[in-house]
Amino acid sequence: MSDRIMALAQLARVIASAPAEEPLPVRLCRAYVEVLGADGGAITLSSTTSQRLTLSTSDGVSAQIEDLQDVLGEGPGQDAYRSGQAVVTKVDGLGGRLFPVFSGLASSLTGPLTVWAIPMQPGEATLGVITVYRGTGELSYSLEDAQFLADSVGAALLDDPSAHGATPFAGWSNRARVHQATGMIVAHGGFTPEDALVILRAHAFAESTSLDRIASDVIEQRLGFTPWQTGGTTPTAPWDDGPKDHGP
Repeated sequence: MSDRIMALAQLARVIASAPAEEPLPVRLCRAYVEVLGADGGAITLSSTTSQRLTLSTSDGVSAQIEDLQDVLGEGPGQDAYRSGQAVVTKVDGLGGRLFPVFSGLASSLTGPLTVWAIPMQPGEATLGVITVYRGTGELSYSLEDAQFLADSVGAALLDDPSAHGATPFAGWSNRARVHQATGMIVAHGGFTPEDALVILRAHAFAESTSLDRIASDVIEQRLGFTPWQTGGTTPTAPWDDGPKDHGP
């Protein structure tokens, strides 16, 4: 039996052994991580666009890695999606890496590790990316076998209604908040949707928090953004409490 067939059979066994009530993306993510012998991982769709959605993360470190890529617009997952090729990078805070900003910040959050970002290509187009990491050592299978499994996971997601919002779960809720917050900034500040998303990402980066947390603050009117004549943006809270002339 070839390595690919063995890996696929192992993936199927792990998925089948998981609780049936769990969403398929959650089971797929956990199974992919387990089969490859990784310490953790995440599945994202549309990894470089404003529609970027993290379907599932297996643990807190994976969630931090995905949040950081979401905020920075930089990282192995983003590059794997754009190029359609697997990307492997060391996260150790040292200079000269592929993604110096991502590597430096991720290292401070997670410590040294290796990240593999594998595009899911069940057809001609790239559907999304599976990102896995290990603190030390290599994966249990080759990069080619990891790609084969990622394509298989992508094919499963194409047939899963929950991956397209028919069965809502946390990932869609998070992305909906980001879209709602972006719309509020557009409506109240006169920005383009692209600029509004950049503002959200920049503020999340400055506050060392996730994009979803900043989006929630905007929606609940704890945070707003008012354009100034200089062309910059200044955070205010709430929306109606921007700069006012209070007189002498």
